[in-house]
Amino acid sequence: MNKIKLSLIAMSMMTLAGCGAAALTVTGVAAGAGVDHSLSGITYKTFAVPADELRQATLVTLARLDMDLTNMAESDAGWDLNVRAAGRDISIELETLTRMVTRMRVTADEGFLFFRDTATSTEIILQTVETLDYLAENEGG
Repeated sequence: MNKIKLSLIAMSMMTLAGCGAAALTVTGVAAGAGVDHSLSGITYKTFAVPADELRQATLVTLARLDMDLTNMAESDAGWDLNVRAAGRDISIELETLTRMVTRMRVTADEGFLFFRDTATSTEIILQTVETLDYLAENEGG
């Protein structure tokens, strides 16, 4: 019986080691794309584009991801967007740093006090990067 337990523990450890490598790969991809995370589950990226251009790319991205925009308002700092998807309340803030630089801040709350879905917030940012690239490549026809 002890041999069976040891075998199960050993197999579990091998499986977890693979998950760790996958997690490092995903973290590396996000870091390589210039996506930053805070300890509180907030995801950030600064873009070298005007706020209105980033807002348009964000709206295209949200539509492509089939996420419901529940509110959008211009703020003193730029734009605030609220989104709802799969029970998550997602907040996207676009902060104008200069005329040509905008910071995107994304939080995806899962409904519990301290639970934030950083995977979803990271994916929104990465997909917005792809949208900006696509729009830049196809600009002008």
